Amino acid sequence: MEGEPTLRLRIFDLNCWAIRYLSRQRQERIRLIGDKLRQEGFDLVLLQEVWSEQDYSDLKAKLASCYPFSHYFRSGVIGSGLCVFSRFPILDTLLYQYSLNGYPYMLQHGDWFCGKSVGLIIMKISGIIFNIYVTHLHAEYCRDKDAYLPHRLVQAWELAQFIRHTSKAADVVLLGGDLNMHPEDVGIRLLRGWTGLRDAFAEATHFEVS
Repeated sequence: MEGEPTLRLRIFDLNCWAIRYLSRQRQERIRLIGDKLRQEGFDLVLLQEVWSEQDYSDLKAKLASCYPFSHYFRSGVIGSGLCVFSRFPILDTLLYQYSLNGYPYMLQHGDWFCGKSVGLIIMKISGIIFNIYVTHLHAEYCRDKDAYLPHRLVQAWELAQFIRHTSKAADVVLLGGDLNMHPEDVGIRLLRGWTGLRDAFAEATHFEVS
């Protein structure tokens, strides 16, 4: 209605590349990410590849004053790597693990062990119900010879179905994460077609990087 205030949310989304024993300067990276998040004061933070639950706990302790609500999604052998920090209360959470997720014998890639998933958090902000999804689809590794394209397409399909079947009561639906796809890839087109979501990257007229 005319005259009603506009609700604006600042949302931060990042693949942290915080893999234990593999990512260089992992602990320093997590520390700096925490410093930046505390400095900026976003409304909602969606993170991927926070593989160590201790890293999550360290972030939670550092960010408690500005993001009092958080959730870590546990999945697979080494965890989903997905976590959320929020200024607003989290009403409920749900995790769905994708049925197709790489090969256990491809040890150097490791996607199978982490149990790639989509996490859902439900929030109510200014009387508006938000369904917020965070996910990390299978890595591409080689775009020219993408052996994992079928896996990623199945994940995109399951993600679209999960969003459709869990978002009926929501007023606003947001999806963040690392989809490992370009804006016009078939998986992104499938997601847009089945959910009605719009791609913020494709819709934006410009980006400001500070």
